[in-house]
This record gives sequence, structure tokens and C-alpha cells, in this order.
Amino acid sequence: MKKYRLGEFEEVVILTIGVLYKEAYGVSIKKEIEARLSRSVSMGALHTALVRLEDKGYIKSFDGEATEERAGRPKKYFQITALGKKAMEYTKSTRDALWKDIPNVALHLKFS
Repeated sequence: MKKYRLGEFEEVVILTIGVLYKEAYGVSIKKEIEARLSRSVSMGALHTALVRLEDKGYIKSFDGEATEERAGRPKKYFQITALGKKAMEYTKSTRDALWKDIPNVALHLKFS
């Protein structure tokens, strides 16, 4: 299988897009990550990850309806592509294989 590249934050972002499904836009993605991971996310870091994921072909964006509350600007929504799904599956299977191969004793060590 082709090796797909997903950084840790990119993985969190693409998984969150999947969780939010049709409601995945910048602010909703940021809030969901912050709520689930108790982690602060800057809009700049999120935007950079979204651009990288779109450049890789893992997600695509489209404009929603323009609204008055956004001064006539539309929200930019994101969805996972077929290639993005393959990248997610590859990343998950790689992590699962690594977890499976850790000897049980390695996980039960006590540190002083």
C-alpha cells in the first residue's frame, strides 16, 4: 500500500472533520478539537493544517451559504476525500500494528 503522510495534528484535524461531517468548518473544527483534547488550537495552526490536507488531496473545501452574521461571506466547509479516507485507514492500521507489537511487559513497567 502506498505510504500516506499524516502528521499528528493533521490526523486530529482530519478525524475531527469526519466527526463533524457536514458541519466541519474552521470554527467548528477548532472548538471540537479543543473540547475533545483539552488542547488550545490557534486558527493559524488549524488553517495551515487544512491547507496542507487539501494540497495532499485528503480533504476538499466548498463554500456554504453567505449569511448576514458573517457580513455576506460564506463559511468554508471541509469534507474527507477518498484519498483522505485511504490515508486515515493507513495511519490507523500502522498505529494498530505498532500497539499490537508492544510486549505487554513494556506497558507494565513502573518508574521511580
